[in-house]
Amino acid sequence: MTSLQEKAEKIVQLLEEAYPTAYCSLEHNQEKPHELLMSTRLSAQCTDARVNIVTKELFSRYPSIDAFAEADLNELEELVRPCGFYKMKARDLKNMAIMLRDVYHYQLPDTIEELTRLPGVGRKTANLIVGDIFGKPSVVCDTHCIRITNLLGLSKGKDPLKVEMQLREILPLDRSGAFCHRLVIHGRAVCIANRPRCAECVLKDYCDHWQALQAASDSVE
Repeated sequence: MTSLQEKAEKIVQLLEEAYPTAYCSLEHNQEKPHELLMSTRLSAQCTDARVNIVTKELFSRYPSIDAFAEADLNELEELVRPCGFYKMKARDLKNMAIMLRDVYHYQLPDTIEELTRLPGVGRKTANLIVGDIFGKPSVVCDTHCIRITNLLGLSKGKDPLKVEMQLREILPLDRSGAFCHRLVIHGRAVCIANRPRCAECVLKDYCDHWQALQAASDSVE
C-alpha cells in the first residue's frame, strides 16, 4: 500500500466515523431503479432538494418506463421545467425510457459502459447507478468529490474522468461509493465551497489545503 493509499484509507475511515449513514439524497422507489437514473439526470445543474420536489409529481404522473416512453413531450417538459434545461432533460428522459424498453427490456444495464449508451447518461450518473443499485465499485465524480479530493491532495485537476481514474487507484473500492456520498454530506456541512470551515474539519490533519494554510501562517509569524 502506497502512502497515498494509506492516506485515502484514513480519510475514508474518518468520514465513516463522522457520517455513519451514507446515502444518496435523491428520493426514489427502490423497486423502480429507473427513477434514480432519471432523478440523477434531472439533478444536473440543479439542487437535489428541487429535484425531489419535481419527481414527486413526475413519478406519480409517469409510474413506469412505458409511461415515460409514451409521454407527451410538451407535458413532460412542463413538469421538469423547474429543474432547468427542461427541453433537453425531458427529451433525455423520454428517449432513455424508450431505450430501456426496446433495447434493455425494462432492465437497467449494470455496467458503466452500457449505462453511458443511454441518452443523457454520463460516467457520473453511471457510477451512481452501478454503486447504489448494483452494489459494484463506483466513484461518483461530482463537484463535491472533485473539489474536496483536490483540497485533500487525493486528486489533481478538474476533469471528472481523470479524477475518477486517480481515485480508483487509491481508494478501497468496496467503500468508494459510500465515500463519495459522504463527501457530498461533508461538502454541504463543513467543506463548503469558498468558505470551508477548516478548523472544524475532521480531515484537517490529512488535508493538503489545511497544511498549506498552516505553513503560510507559520511563515508570517
